[in-house]
Amino acid sequence: MVKIQAGQYKSLITGLWKWTFRGLIAFLLYIAAVNYNVFWLFGDMPSLQELENPRSQLASVLISEDGAELGKYFRENRSPAEYEQLSPNIVNALLATEDARFSKHSGIDLRSTFRVITSFGTSGGGSTITQQLAKNLFDTRDADDPEEGNQYRGLLMRIKGLKTLIAKTKEWILAIRLESRYTKQEIMKMYLNEVSFGNNSYGIRVACKTYFGKDVSSVSVQEAALLVGLLQNPSLYDPKLRPDKARMRRNVVLGQMAKYNFITEEESLSLQEKSLDLNYRVENQNTGFAPYFREAIKKQLQGIIADLNSTRDEEDQLNLYTSGLRIYTTIDSRMQEYAQESLLQHMKQEQQKFYEHWKGRNPWVDEHMRELKGFLKTAMMRTQKYKALMEVYNGDEDKVWEDLKRPVRMTVFSWKGEIDTTMSPMDSLNYYKRILNCGFMAMDPNNGHVKAWVGGINYKFFKFDHVRQSKRQPGSTFKPFVYATAIENDIATPCDHFIDEPVTFGPEDGVLQSWTPQNADGKYSGESLSLRRAMGRSINSVSARLMKQIGPRKIADFAHKVGIQSPLAEVPSLCLGASEVSVFEQVAAYSTFVNGGDKVDPIMITRIEDKDGNILKEFFTISKPVITDQTAYLMTYMLRGAVLEPGGTAEGLKRYACAQGNEIGAKTGTTSNYSDGWFMGATQNLVTGVWVGGDDRSIHFRNINLGQGAKMAMPAFGLFMDKVYADRSLAEIGYKKEPFKKPDNFSFDFNCGTVAGQDSIQVISPTQKPKDEGLLQ
Repeated sequence: MVKIQAGQYKSLITGLWKWTFRGLIAFLLYIAAVNYNVFWLFGDMPSLQELENPRSQLASVLISEDGAELGKYFRENRSPAEYEQLSPNIVNALLATEDARFSKHSGIDLRSTFRVITSFGTSGGGSTITQQLAKNLFDTRDADDPEEGNQYRGLLMRIKGLKTLIAKTKEWILAIRLESRYTKQEIMKMYLNEVSFGNNSYGIRVACKTYFGKDVSSVSVQEAALLVGLLQNPSLYDPKLRPDKARMRRNVVLGQMAKYNFITEEESLSLQEKSLDLNYRVENQNTGFAPYFREAIKKQLQGIIADLNSTRDEEDQLNLYTSGLRIYTTIDSRMQEYAQESLLQHMKQEQQKFYEHWKGRNPWVDEHMRELKGFLKTAMMRTQKYKALMEVYNGDEDKVWEDLKRPVRMTVFSWKGEIDTTMSPMDSLNYYKRILNCGFMAMDPNNGHVKAWVGGINYKFFKFDHVRQSKRQPGSTFKPFVYATAIENDIATPCDHFIDEPVTFGPEDGVLQSWTPQNADGKYSGESLSLRRAMGRSINSVSARLMKQIGPRKIADFAHKVGIQSPLAEVPSLCLGASEVSVFEQVAAYSTFVNGGDKVDPIMITRIEDKDGNILKEFFTISKPVITDQTAYLMTYMLRGAVLEPGGTAEGLKRYACAQGNEIGAKTGTTSNYSDGWFMGATQNLVTGVWVGGDDRSIHFRNINLGQGAKMAMPAFGLFMDKVYADRSLAEIGYKKEPFKKPDNFSFDFNCGTVAGQDSIQVISPTQKPKDEGLLQ
């Protein structure tokens, strides 16, 4: 045994102290070098401002007028939750698994770090929750190279071994800084809002919703354990794809919770026996409560944000997908749900009728109901797929068509649910061309607030919006603008009578060939009809008579004045709805009649807030008087004729509860060959437009019994209004049965020649001009 002399022992101790001191100095110099990025070797550290305002990609949320979430815009689907909203089960599971000494350290847990070092990493990780937060917030490990734009990664971090050491050092420094600026609860909240749980779920709120359909406040112990278990490796423990591994990992977390006395050992063992019980639903651009509406206002929102950014600093720019904006809309979630339910019910039935109607035949036909030859091939040549394949095969059509006829795996829409199948693109086109679609919009005419918006039967498979994007011939739903022009210009009143007889347009009317519009049944009754009854029964000859008297220009000008925005061909056929318009325009224009003659611009957004609740912009109703209140009220009376007059095209609405004891204005519309079925419904507090048809105009029913607006579109309105009126919460805010508002300066005479027992109106106005009684007979 070697004996150490006193002098040698003293020298050894002195040497150890010297090396310890030198090591400490070197360590501190290293920490300082990393902190201050000496010679740009280590990469920048986040500034004080970045620490106090860490940037995360937060989804912007659309919120309904009644406070429900309608959908999101996001790149990373993340919606923050406050600490107070978190279930204790989530907090306990996280502490037990990731950082049991969280409340006892100041960012770095020296005990855990020493344990990891002495076990050479075999006893688990030593990172605290605060260190993990630093890693996630500031991308300390997986950042790109400096020349690719990430300032946190220096030259030495290109060296594999040094990269991890330097990144870990930065996390230590950042953890201490974060602990000095935030409370433990704030750090916990930031961490849970930042981390990924897989399947496009960023943050605990979205994870709870994705995997269990629950709010962060209501998850159970075993659900919290599953979610926290995902943090180790969301892909490996994906409960949808790898349920066995996910359950195993969940049980590890439950064991940890028992170990640290958050639950008892008996509870842990009992919960480990339970199944996962997922309620799995991944949010994406196809999901959400009102996807067509969300897409329809996206361009408007981007324009608003661009305007806001023009006055903001560069580092404070807003982004629709990452800034966590809260966008408050006019949509009412209850009405939106009722609209979707009503269309679902009606369109399923309508599609079944369509299949039965065309059984054994192809539904694409010409004006003589003869099948269009080569229809599918021509339709395919208009698609992006065809054009892309033409580029791939350098214009070799044989190869393109060979590719288009080759079966592939795909998922297709059906009214019984999505179907995974194998079919060629041509077969797929053949399948989808037989499907009818729809557009639906409801608006409060008093303030222009859009309450419900359904642009089609399924957004995932049919992206095209049939509310605003689509424009179709409105058929007879355009006629009220013809009648209103006559009333506004004192040419006629609802009580005036007209003969149902042929009206011919010739060269003097601006047409090259003479044209005599026919009624829907191809006959003329020769009957003398009041203006109201003529509109209620949708008699084409009377509309034509008014068109001949007034002229297309005045009618087009009137329609534009009350809310139609699309160009209108100033030709005689305009009186029958020959020019294309959208559901959006029709609803806006009809609302002018209900709103006392004031045109109100549809409004879809009420305000936009930033992530902290600061109001960035507010939006208000814009309206202006465009026709007299007398004309407006007379038109609500005229529109009621479709429901009340004998033979009215909307008499079938009486079958629905919404029409009982209520004043409802209505107008059906059916275009040539029955390509488009329309229904416009108006009450004092809601104006609704419905369109139903095939995306191709050559795809339609073959007869008016099935192809008219009263059959194709009106039932959806009836179902919707019944649901609205049955909802007491909507009645409490004004959406209930009530009469149309009468102007103060009106008096009425109910004896203007209508059938006994039916209401009628005679305007007595000091400004009314005398009529030529025989002018329009």
